Amino acid sequence: MSNERLTLAQFIWLAAYAAGMAAGQILFKLAAQRLGSSGTASERLIELAGNAYFYAAFALYCTLAILWVWILTFTPLSRAYPFVALAFAITPFLGAWMFSEPVDLRLGLGIAAILCGLFIIG
Repeated sequence: MSNERLTLAQFIWLAAYAAGMAAGQILFKLAAQRLGSSGTASERLIELAGNAYFYAAFALYCTLAILWVWILTFTPLSRAYPFVALAFAITPFLGAWMFSEPVDLRLGLGIAAILCGLFIIG
């Protein structure tokens, strides 16, 4: 692992990547909410085939895959990959805000641990 500190630009790109991953999860949740809770697997797949949120999430993830490869051209994987965990910190708060999902103390402490770890790595 390199002992060099990440640059501000690297932080920004890595944070943007993590935010994009969280946004993709929100789009997948919106896609899931549009699916019926009953029906056969094939009926649900057909329903998913017409789901705009699913296609938006898929397109975003394809774009993020390209962004990730580009980020790795100037950032060591060992330094970049832990920032993927930032999405694990962002997504629950977005879920709470957009879908009224609970964020309890245990989840909050886990998110705080993730953020502390990223601070130490960065």
